[in-house]
Amino acid sequence: MGFAKASPYLNLSIYWACLLWLRGLKEANLRIPSLIGGRMSKEELVNVWRSARIADEKLIEAFLKVPRESFVPEELKEEAYTDTPLPIRYGKTISQPTTIIIMTTALDVREGQKILEIGTGSGYQAAILARMAGEKGRVVTLEVVPELVILARENLKKAGVTNVDVIEDDGSQGHEKESPFDRVIVTAACPGIPEPLLRQLKPNGILVAPVGGLRIQEMVKVRKLNSGFERETMGEFMFLPLVGKHGFREDELD
Repeated sequence: MGFAKASPYLNLSIYWACLLWLRGLKEANLRIPSLIGGRMSKEELVNVWRSARIADEKLIEAFLKVPRESFVPEELKEEAYTDTPLPIRYGKTISQPTTIIIMTTALDVREGQKILEIGTGSGYQAAILARMAGEKGRVVTLEVVPELVILARENLKKAGVTNVDVIEDDGSQGHEKESPFDRVIVTAACPGIPEPLLRQLKPNGILVAPVGGLRIQEMVKVRKLNSGFERETMGEFMFLPLVGKHGFREDELD
């Protein structure tokens, strides 16, 4: 439910933004540029990502199979592939497509894995992850807003996605009952990486989350090693806050 931080000095097309990003990209370091999106088709977005080499073919295939328009409100269906976050009701948003691609690439999902998602929203990110994990894989996604739990379940059912469990719960505490997880993704801003999520990650597992304040966050990728945690950053993003025991307090949001 977020997007890459936009620079006030840039007014580039997504294509040129990606190419400028790649010019300064180190192979082992994912850094998301400021992407200024306009209305695009699904195929146009895919062509940009292929040209910029920010997604492999397996992820692109998953993106093509999941109808994003089924996860946005009826009045915004024509904007479904605009490269920007869109409102999905109840004060929440569906993330910018390129942000989803960058985060999913960093997560490095493999077939058959069990994935924990924090912040279901309308269910779109979960659907992408489910396609990546395949029939033998599974996604457990936690959402604190009851109405969104219902909405996500309906959207996933309509999209034919059957390997996702949508649970109403405080995502900042993870889901101990079904841990450990191969991968963990957080789609809301965290003041710090919640300790329960690190504990529930398998050895050699990967966690991706936006960490920082209420306005700007740094996207962080963490790999759990036997000796501790390996951490790398992927640039600045803007996400709505994670609310819960290990997230932001309600009084901090005023």
